[in-house]
Amino acid sequence: MLSDIRIVLVNTSHTGNIGSAARAMKTMGLSSLYLVDPITPPDGKSIALAAGAGDVLANAKIVGSLEEAVSECGLVVGTSARSRTLPWPMLTPRECGHKLVTESEKYPVALVFGRENNGLSNEELQQCHFHVCIPANPDYSSLNIAAAVQTLCYEIRVNHLDIKAQQYAPAVEAEYPLSEDLERFYVHLEKTLKDVNFIVQNHPGVVMTKLRRLFNRVRPETQELNILRGILSSVDKASGNKK
Repeated sequence: MLSDIRIVLVNTSHTGNIGSAARAMKTMGLSSLYLVDPITPPDGKSIALAAGAGDVLANAKIVGSLEEAVSECGLVVGTSARSRTLPWPMLTPRECGHKLVTESEKYPVALVFGRENNGLSNEELQQCHFHVCIPANPDYSSLNIAAAVQTLCYEIRVNHLDIKAQQYAPAVEAEYPLSEDLERFYVHLEKTLKDVNFIVQNHPGVVMTKLRRLFNRVRPETQELNILRGILSSVDKASGNKK
């Protein structure tokens, strides 16, 4: 699933950032890196900062334009750190991760990062279906490109793992007690609480009303209710009272 999610770096000026971005990708399970017109192609500094993600660098595709990098993609999300003159549909990082993961099941998708000094141009942002902004500290929102890649790749991975867990989790149908079963439990509970003097016979107050509200809110399953009945029976036995 993650192999169809492209990380696209546009016009990167520092080769070390390319390596750091590759490392950020690999730690989150992504491998498809596209470099659009880098000032300098990956070099020894890139490899050093990739720190074990050399395979991501070696397989990176260098292209001349953003249009070429995303030509086969059905969804393109551009990162934007500031408001633009032309409003565009915005995603939170979490929404971005969810959209990229779910739509990558149907076609390649791309997450686009701009230049270190001034991000993506308005023309490049207009090639994107959505924009995503990392809600950093407004007093100091400058993120290194590799840190931005790491943050959004993390959101992609979280959504990927959530979807996998849902796919392979066994479907468990909870069995809930009938109303009459709950009523028998409440009768048993009230009697036991009176027997152990937790509820005073002449001044019962609203204890049972609050306990009913508690258990109705929790909505115990049948097996859980049986456990509760068993606990009450043990209390009855220990206190010398019968159910």
